[in-house]
Amino acid sequence: MLLEKLKMEYTLNKEERRIYDKIEKTNYMLPVIKGIKSIVKEYGDNKTAWKEVFSHLYKILKGAENDVRNLLSERKLKGEIKDINQSLKSIAGNAFSNAIVYIFLTNKILGNIRSNIFITGQKSKIKNFDKIATINVDGETQKPDADLIIYTKKENNELDKCIILSLKTSLRERAGQTYKWKLLMEIATSDNSIKDKYNISYDVDDMPMVCFATVNFYNEIDNPQHRGMFKFFDKAFISKPVKKDFISPLSELVDFVNKEL
Repeated sequence: MLLEKLKMEYTLNKEERRIYDKIEKTNYMLPVIKGIKSIVKEYGDNKTAWKEVFSHLYKILKGAENDVRNLLSERKLKGEIKDINQSLKSIAGNAFSNAIVYIFLTNKILGNIRSNIFITGQKSKIKNFDKIATINVDGETQKPDADLIIYTKKENNELDKCIILSLKTSLRERAGQTYKWKLLMEIATSDNSIKDKYNISYDVDDMPMVCFATVNFYNEIDNPQHRGMFKFFDKAFISKPVKKDFISPLSELVDFVNKEL
């Protein structure tokens, strides 16, 4: 594989290495990682292939389903779970998130992503994130659906710039809630009567970008209502090798974060 053949351009820090190793050792991720490496090999086993593989996560996750189901069957026999289908739905979301982090970190190792750009699903790991992720509405707070945060840091380790990335395996999963916060942020940072009416405030110097990524298991993106929803985001991605005017292939994530952060 490429990682063995090429000299690495970036060495993961302690926290990144911990996350990377944990993903590689997670049992339901084994067939997913096998699928990732298979696609990378198919596309030439090079740096470009590791960017392209983002757009094939739909195929990879679907291809791993039988192996994951077999793992869950074993767990059910041991009495560790009760419902295989319910567990499979939960794993699908986790596998999507873990696969993005795994591919992202590999791209960082290979130099496709700048060394000062980080990714995490743990908001508590980011110093000062809570401030930029809190909108006040008449004394109450609203916070975003942030499955992954891609960010840079200042010299004092506080958050500098960030992209909030909401992930959904399908658009049936509360997709409307995802753009609600983005719309609220736009209201809070512009002059309008709605902001005053509901006493909305949002005190930040540099707003985060709010993006959305989906596996689209149920082929819902051409629904007119869903197409309109994507317009609210700074960028919307799909993990299939397709490009439409309202959504981009997830392989564009690498160039997008390098440009915007």
